[in-house]
Amino acid sequence: MAHTPASGRSMHGLVFASSVGTIIEWYDFFLYGSLAIFFAHMFYPPGDGVAATLISVATFATGFAVRPLGSLVFGHLGDRLGRKVTFLATLLIMGCSTAAIGFLPTFATAGYVAPVLLITLRIIQGLALGGEYGGAATYVAEHAPAHERGKWASYIQAMASGGFVLSLGIVLSLRLGLGEEQFTSWGWRLPFLVSIVLVAVSFRIRLRLHESPVFLEMQENQQLSASPVRDTFAIPGNARRIMMFLFGVACAQAVTFYTAQFYALYFLQSVMKVAFLPATLAVAAGSVCGLPFFVIFGTLSDRIGRKRLALTGMAAAVLLYLPLFMVLKSSVHPDGIDSFAVAATVFALVVIAALIYGPYGAFIVESFPARVRYTSISIPYHIGNGIFGGFLPLISLSLVSQTGNVFAGLLYPVLICAVGFVVTLLFVPETLMRSGTGTERAAVSLSSGGFTPQTDSAA
Repeated sequence: MAHTPASGRSMHGLVFASSVGTIIEWYDFFLYGSLAIFFAHMFYPPGDGVAATLISVATFATGFAVRPLGSLVFGHLGDRLGRKVTFLATLLIMGCSTAAIGFLPTFATAGYVAPVLLITLRIIQGLALGGEYGGAATYVAEHAPAHERGKWASYIQAMASGGFVLSLGIVLSLRLGLGEEQFTSWGWRLPFLVSIVLVAVSFRIRLRLHESPVFLEMQENQQLSASPVRDTFAIPGNARRIMMFLFGVACAQAVTFYTAQFYALYFLQSVMKVAFLPATLAVAAGSVCGLPFFVIFGTLSDRIGRKRLALTGMAAAVLLYLPLFMVLKSSVHPDGIDSFAVAATVFALVVIAALIYGPYGAFIVESFPARVRYTSISIPYHIGNGIFGGFLPLISLSLVSQTGNVFAGLLYPVLICAVGFVVTLLFVPETLMRSGTGTERAAVSLSSGGFTPQTDSAA
């Protein structure tokens, strides 16, 4: 059975179904991030505000730290049992653990039991999210026509940012609607409990999806890997590809995404002492305006290649982060903030992230062989995001605290992007190739994978 790309109409349906689940899983995961500064006073001992903030941000990072383990567990299941069944499982686990946070006692009620329970649930969330991206990106890319793979896969990246915006929007609405006193008393639980409804709707939508045609073809031909984790590192050259992609594109993607989505917010709230409402409104506005660029750059990568855009994003981060954060600082005044300037700066940060993250789905899917693709994708993505990206707020805020320099936190993402630029430039091959005429396309075969060019008849 040959792999037949889905039609444009059916692609809209399956991308919608995949994206709805993705946005909800990222909403679940980012919800704590949106409230991390708030939770510093709810779940940790009173006293040292700076220490409580750093501990709360460290709890946020804990969920990221276990994502690589989740990538191995669910990557194995995705390559053995199928893409669909695995990302259904991750959706349910994520939704249940998020809803459970809404029932937790606070430190005032349960003492140190409260942060222990919170950290435990963050760990469960991280394990589940370790299987989400690999499944959604692989599923969409394995359905997409090769000449539009960047376009369709980019929706998965956009939905990660969409989950962040949704979490900010719901938190903002509740804080404004209920008032600060009621939100602090009990209203903070509602965004987590809402996850029950969102996950139920998403699960029903995803349940209707068919399995990936590439996976079904391998299953029919008895080509499935018996041990995907072992084979991921046993296939000649695959371990090297994972390492190069990790320290090249994946790490740079992670730090640019979390600089734009979270560190900018924490910089305003924790470093510049801007109140929650104006800081969150401005950051949310900039993030919403930047959302379309994930798809724009994903689509553009189908024409000019994935690598060129990723390198541009890394170079832009190295050159522009300090000037952009200087604008953020200058936008804060004793009597408030320049909301337009803050939103415009966050928009610029999101566009930089989108240059790398927009083409990322097609780039990483095209880089690895189908029989171990779920696992091979998940390892660099979740080490990059779980370790290098997830710990960015903690590392950057710690650098600011230790040095007293409000811009010291930028040293970390700038250094990572500089290393990523060099590694990507020298060691990560382009996966979209074009003939000299510019009319015929050569794309990596999704059935064989691993940088193997083949003429794309579908183009």
